[in-house]
Amino acid sequence: MIRINESFQKLQNSYLFAEISQRIQAFQQQNPTQELIRLGIGDVTQPLPSVCVQAMHQAIDELTSSKTFRGYGPEQGYDFLREAIAEHDFQARGANIAADEVFVSDGAKCDVGNFQELFAQDIRLAIPDPVYPVYLDTNVMAGRTGVVYLECRADNNYLPDLPKEPVDLIYLCFPNNPTGASITREQLTLWVNYALENKALILFDAAYEAFIQDEDLPHSIYEIEGADKVAVEFRSYSKTAGFTGVRCAYAVVPKACTAYTAAGDAVSVRDLWMRRQTTKFNGVSYPVQRAAEATYSPEGKAQVKALIQYYLNNAAHIRAALQRMGFSCVGGDNSPYIWVQVEQDAWGFFDFLLNEAGIVCTPGVGFGPCGENHVRISAFNRFDKVQEAMLRIEAALKNSPL
Repeated sequence: MIRINESFQKLQNSYLFAEISQRIQAFQQQNPTQELIRLGIGDVTQPLPSVCVQAMHQAIDELTSSKTFRGYGPEQGYDFLREAIAEHDFQARGANIAADEVFVSDGAKCDVGNFQELFAQDIRLAIPDPVYPVYLDTNVMAGRTGVVYLECRADNNYLPDLPKEPVDLIYLCFPNNPTGASITREQLTLWVNYALENKALILFDAAYEAFIQDEDLPHSIYEIEGADKVAVEFRSYSKTAGFTGVRCAYAVVPKACTAYTAAGDAVSVRDLWMRRQTTKFNGVSYPVQRAAEATYSPEGKAQVKALIQYYLNNAAHIRAALQRMGFSCVGGDNSPYIWVQVEQDAWGFFDFLLNEAGIVCTPGVGFGPCGENHVRISAFNRFDKVQEAMLRIEAALKNSPL
């Protein structure tokens, strides 16, 4: 008989965002005329930058001619995009990353989830709590049980402390999803040094780096000396340029990055990832990669910056309004997420906002036990909707105090 992977049985009954969707559906069935304002899932609302649209149109036109038609592209991405990424995202900031260390994909979530395939089943993991669910769930699916949870709480500014026991694979995300917390260069150096000393590997999720406004904060882990030996970085165009419906991202796997066999022999992580991608992935479409390339033009950079500022303006408004209402918040300055501390349990506050204000947020406990008594508010919506949402929350608190 066909048997299942029993590790799937160890997952929580419902994926966080699926549970949110079910509760929203139940609410809408009972309140069909109530307009919801969604500040939960981090999906963008503004149109694509026009420079990206133009690039896609031109690329599609190329596919209509036998002279310029393209079929399968390289699994790791076209050189024109990889070279632009290396130059503008890394070399411009003093990070010595080459184009052949960049691997273009259809999403950072896919890359982060797939990367664990390269490693032994019995490795020890260090995963922050709260955390983006894909980090933990994909390892559970793979049958790994050796997890060290790094608690991120108000009393440590929602920044994980170094593990007190040896670990092999470390997940870090900055600016953080869900908390919006940022890490300084000095703090990130401690993690790189830990990985160097312990022959560990850091998977560094930098999907929200474009939202960093503080010039003293690092945008890339490769700004830290020695990180190319112990870190893989993931980035995405989803929030940077509104590509949630277009799909394009990339992973950086430096040639100096190594992992080890059971016998202790060093192996190139880049070569392993190359082998995995060329076996399981057929690449991102040519028009999409041309659109991503367009974000690095002077016009593209200006349009992307305007998008980022739009959402950061939303975030600043949300944070200021919630603080006036008496809530303690972090994030919203170098991040599109505001992490709000509440007195109630997280799902209870989620239900309060949904039922009393018609507002959708994300319950913090869905990101881990340390997310209890917190909710995540997303700045991804229209500004007029953000303004209305804050007025609704304030009215709900006055009419139905918690």
